[in-house]
Amino acid sequence: MVAKSPSPTVLTGRFVRLEPLGPEHVPDLFAAGGGDEEVWRWLPAEPPRTEDELRDLAITVCAQSREAGGVAYAVIELGSGRAVGWTTFHEVSTVDERLEIGWTWYGRAYWRSPVNTETKLLLMTYAYEDLGMGRIMWKTDLLNTRSQEAILRLGAQREGVWRRHRLRSDGVTWRDSVFFSLLADEWPDAKRRLRARLDG
Repeated sequence: MVAKSPSPTVLTGRFVRLEPLGPEHVPDLFAAGGGDEEVWRWLPAEPPRTEDELRDLAITVCAQSREAGGVAYAVIELGSGRAVGWTTFHEVSTVDERLEIGWTWYGRAYWRSPVNTETKLLLMTYAYEDLGMGRIMWKTDLLNTRSQEAILRLGAQREGVWRRHRLRSDGVTWRDSVFFSLLADEWPDAKRRLRARLDG
């Protein structure tokens, strides 16, 4: 059976709600991480210095996600009701039953909080259990050890490195990318561990 493409739905947990990213989220997003060099250090864009720059970038990210068969989501922290980051589904192939989760960032105040764990739990549950995906992939800069550790905590397997994969946003240096994946038959164990972490 061929998998289904993601749709711009709303996914709600105990700590976060994911909803399709739109211009209405930009003020909160800018307050959470606009212009923060550390937040944007490994992302494929320069830190936005104004709300207008962030709005333009959000429009681009939404368009690129749609073109790749995916959806861009604003991550809403339920305690405050504010958008604190975004994440996307992209590189979707329903025939091959695979997609990528990426272009993810959160304001620094939400690092090492339940936000990322539950965001990924919601996305992965939707991808495997509603869409019928067989493989989810992540990739990150080889130098971004914090992101690599976070991906491994999801239960993903490190697959390898693509050398000189992408020009960084500085326009000068080249990024080696580390690839990770989680397969559908690995999902039940990963799901139990993620739920246990949230309950802890």
